[in-house]
Amino acid sequence: MAATLFQPVSPVSASDFRHDLDLTAEQLEHLLQMAGQVKQSRQRYASSLKGRSIALLFEKPSLRTKMTFELAIQQLGGAAVTQTGIIGDREPLKDIARNLDRWTDAIVARTFSQQTIDDLADWSRVPVINALSDLYHPCQALADLFTLQEHFGRLKGLKLAYLGDGNNVAHSLLLGCARLGINVSVGTPEGYQPKPEIVAQAEEFAKSSGAQIELTENPLEAVIAANAVYTDVWASMGQESEAAVRSSIFAEYQVNEALMKEARRDAIFMHCLPAKRGQEVTDAVIESEQSAVFDQAENRLHTQKALLLTLLQ
Repeated sequence: MAATLFQPVSPVSASDFRHDLDLTAEQLEHLLQMAGQVKQSRQRYASSLKGRSIALLFEKPSLRTKMTFELAIQQLGGAAVTQTGIIGDREPLKDIARNLDRWTDAIVARTFSQQTIDDLADWSRVPVINALSDLYHPCQALADLFTLQEHFGRLKGLKLAYLGDGNNVAHSLLLGCARLGINVSVGTPEGYQPKPEIVAQAEEFAKSSGAQIELTENPLEAVIAANAVYTDVWASMGQESEAAVRSSIFAEYQVNEALMKEARRDAIFMHCLPAKRGQEVTDAVIESEQSAVFDQAENRLHTQKALLLTLLQ
């Protein structure tokens, strides 16, 4: 079955985080504020999830997502149990969901397919959190927005340039930035643009927030006057067979020192990691003073704490 795109949601409290739009713009802003409080005062929230248990299901390898969720749960006083492997391989997914909702208080899943996230949410009575799917990477976008806010002291009116593959990271950035008034310029080769349905949704949000959404095949055009230049690997997990072809197609979209000079002088470089140094970004850029990649990685911990508190309290 093909992965389902999001459906519009009402502005009530979210019960799941299947995709970015399970949080309204107002809830998103509140979550970012909460992340700042959590980051400043770890001990204040040290018992917030006392007695709570959360299941982590991982179909894909992970460093940042796995570690930051496990640490977030632990530092909030809860307990995490982790299972790796394809969800629904040994027994029906609907049985897995109904076992887990008897034992745990939430399910965090990192999957190949958005359909798996949606099915878990449909069958589970406890909140389901999308820790990555083929369509969205909403937990990463939370950390990215928080990082931008930390660096610039504001979000509205900033410009983020995204270069490379119009993938799940690009989708979540478009939806998050458009709702909070951040201008987005996406530079991708022909045939690798973000899904038009998601671009259209972002453009609708931009009408209300005042953000501008631009798609271009020219990487230089995308980064002009950008406050942040963002990229991701050219071939995601599951696309390894396309790596050689993609490497040739995406070569001109590499973020290097020359390209960064086209952005604002105070621009930051962003990457969700892991990075293929020498491909989508040079070692010099990722190690430069402009690089915010490790701030992003740290902020996964704080924004995911805020997300857990939002869904479980």
